Amino acid sequence: MEVLKYLSRPLLATCIACSLGVFTQYSSAKANDIANISFANLLQQERQWAGLQTKTVKVGDITWTYSEGGASNKPTILLIHGLSGTRDNWNRVAHYLTPYYHVIIPDLPFHGDTQTPQDFDASVPNLTEKLRRFSEALAIEKNLHLAGHSLGGAITTLYAAQYSSDTKSMLLMNAAGIFKTANTAYFKDPNQLKQLTVSKTGDFNRLMQLAMSNPPFIPSEILKQQENMMMANSKSIDKLIEQIIVIQKAMPPESFAMAARIIDCPVQIMWGEQDKIINKEVSHELKSLLKNAQEPIIYTGIGHMPLLELDQVVAKDYLNFLRKLPTTPTTP
Repeated sequence: MEVLKYLSRPLLATCIACSLGVFTQYSSAKANDIANISFANLLQQERQWAGLQTKTVKVGDITWTYSEGGASNKPTILLIHGLSGTRDNWNRVAHYLTPYYHVIIPDLPFHGDTQTPQDFDASVPNLTEKLRRFSEALAIEKNLHLAGHSLGGAITTLYAAQYSSDTKSMLLMNAAGIFKTANTAYFKDPNQLKQLTVSKTGDFNRLMQLAMSNPPFIPSEILKQQENMMMANSKSIDKLIEQIIVIQKAMPPESFAMAARIIDCPVQIMWGEQDKIINKEVSHELKSLLKNAQEPIIYTGIGHMPLLELDQVVAKDYLNFLRKLPTTPTTP
């Protein structure tokens, strides 16, 4: 069934620059204590703490960089980050998953350290298909637990619709898509998406205020390094936004609903109550579309980034959901 051909770049629109890979494990440190430590080194330390190793695999014309942790003979969870994010968005949640599951977290094409051709088609259907090829290359495509945040939620939804027999369960967190109940400025006027890029100094701080209800302290040197990293990718994001604006205005919510209705695996939905990018009402619309979705978990006082703002609680709730599924490992 060709589910993906009905959907395209509008699904990217709800999470431009909102999957901020904020490194908050060191939020209590003084700036001068870590001023000389590179952002890359801090991320590597966090991956090790989470039980993850960095690996690469070439699939077609894409060289994927991904994190892997946990025993390979355990059930596999594929964690998918959002637009302008990276695999490291999931590190703090993955820390609680790797003792019980085989965890894979890729950098999506045009993100992080994954190497992608400049003419790559970054539409959500194509991203979904490339993710399938990636999972096949790692031989993890069968009985897969999928978890997606923001754009990653849209990809997760399309993946599960296209490959329903291989999808064991889904976690959708502040998930992107095309929704009737979406009422934020970015849905009402797609041109507002142009305001959600990190193209100059100060943009990253502004986006943190938008994406999080209580942004963490980040030492200035680390913040500068991360902002520069995101600024370097701003031209690619700008091109995508121009394509999104044109298509989003023409795509009806029913096109996304059609894919969601196909999915019959168990689904857990999580949402930040104060999400300014994708309003919380969308979580209930998603539940109404999915055949086997649990009641959405709404986190009071949390914005678009529960995986960073409330990582331990998110991990606990996710493990509780997984534990109720058949043939999954027992957790405390």
